[in-house]
Amino acid sequence: MAPVRTRFAPSPTGYLHIGGVRSALFNWLFARKHGGQFILRIDDTDQQRNVDEALQPILDGFRWLGIDWDEGPEVGGPHEPYYQSQRSEKYKAAAQKLIESGFAYYDYSTPEEINAERDLAHFEKKPFQYSRKWMATTPEERARFEAEGRSFVVRLKMPREGNCEFTDAVRGDVSFEWAKENDHVIQRSDRSCLYHLASVVDDHDLQISHVIRAEEHLPNTPRQIFIAQSLGYELPVYAHLPYVAEPGSKNKLSKRKLEKYLKNPDFKRINEHGQEIAHRMGIEMSAETFNPVIVDFYELTGYLPSAILNYLVLLGWSLDDKTEDFTVDEMIEHFSLQRVTKAPASFDAKKLWAFQDRHLQKLSVEEKAAGMMPFLVKAGLVADASAAGEKEKLEKIVAACGDRLKVMGDILSYADYFYVADDKMEMDEKGFQKRLSSPESQAILATFRNHLSDVEDWTVEHLDKEMHAFIDEADVKIGDIIHGVRLSVTGKTVGPGMFDCLAILGKESCLKRMDATLKLAQEKFPPESE
Repeated sequence: MAPVRTRFAPSPTGYLHIGGVRSALFNWLFARKHGGQFILRIDDTDQQRNVDEALQPILDGFRWLGIDWDEGPEVGGPHEPYYQSQRSEKYKAAAQKLIESGFAYYDYSTPEEINAERDLAHFEKKPFQYSRKWMATTPEERARFEAEGRSFVVRLKMPREGNCEFTDAVRGDVSFEWAKENDHVIQRSDRSCLYHLASVVDDHDLQISHVIRAEEHLPNTPRQIFIAQSLGYELPVYAHLPYVAEPGSKNKLSKRKLEKYLKNPDFKRINEHGQEIAHRMGIEMSAETFNPVIVDFYELTGYLPSAILNYLVLLGWSLDDKTEDFTVDEMIEHFSLQRVTKAPASFDAKKLWAFQDRHLQKLSVEEKAAGMMPFLVKAGLVADASAAGEKEKLEKIVAACGDRLKVMGDILSYADYFYVADDKMEMDEKGFQKRLSSPESQAILATFRNHLSDVEDWTVEHLDKEMHAFIDEADVKIGDIIHGVRLSVTGKTVGPGMFDCLAILGKESCLKRMDATLKLAQEKFPPESE
């Protein structure tokens, strides 16, 4: 068996799409499974649509996910260059070879003339087939057309009888009628070559053994097989994957349909959650470049790459009907094209969220804290992550929050009381009104504050004991005091365990915040005069 060599060939025309990542992942897993190579090639033949700034996010996105490449940009390799824009002479040579061998020809038709033939076929209810009326196969014919002021393109001279038959590693035996194939353009009038010719030449030059790609490319396969065979190339194995579908639909997932997807409540919830985290870090991005269809969304929100890959591998592949959770090593061990399905798999935001939750909860407190610290730094809440006590403080917060933290960015939800100055803490107005508007509730809080001022052992366990001792001594219910205390030190009505909050914030901060809260309560809710 020849060495396995797979490739993923993104176009730098936008951000890394989650569906594209799924295709890249399947190529990467197949190569790793068989001890082969995974090549990253940049298909930038469409210079009008290419965006130079879009390439780096693609490379960074793959690196973040852990999908490394053996050859390609920033890595190099024996088949350089890995950019189609730098390989144009190879494509021109291939086009010339096809012309000389009779498998392609110069065509001097105008778009209007082609459209007229197409319209006539439509009127006569016949399949369109170009008449080749403006085909030039001799220098004399070329000279005559050029004397008329015509310019040429190069078209494939496709067969018009029989079938193109091949075995697809996912879809089995496939057959296309040659007569339904157009004479596709492979070279423009400016001599630049189009994607289909370039892709075939590159796959041959890079010795790609398996072309594993989304099923939308299946109709392109006959023309690519024709090109390859006409150039004398050995065909790769083709495998066409089911596409990733829209939430709750069988339509293909698109980064341009965000407004439609936001009608799905789970998708909308994840989108809003990610937007909130980005906002807390001071990152304002357009919906076009920051939404759950784009990989950057998950990195900026704080998902785990392992959770993303685990979810994506199940969009079109399964080991059995029960196993869902895989490590990357287990994916590599079990992956096979034989278990790839034909049916499209719908992007389920809620299920992805569940994978993320399970993967995160498997991490230790130390691992979670290490992943969350960069979010605090980006938000400007921690100036120096290596400063004394910062690591320990964060680990205590993470432990206290427990499974409330679903993504790394969730730590920012607790930053407005754990990481702000005592006089900058924001107060939940509704909770404040409900819990501390009465003189009685203020009096209980003030008495407990004075009780705490004498406490030396400021630990969770001892603070718990002190509160229960206070409840017994003051003859009050725990509900009369615990809500007011939480509100006075965090400004929130819910959150981690109250005693954890007290212990993490420390005695000095807690007393200052209680004093400030009591002062505010007395100003906003003064006792009624008799």
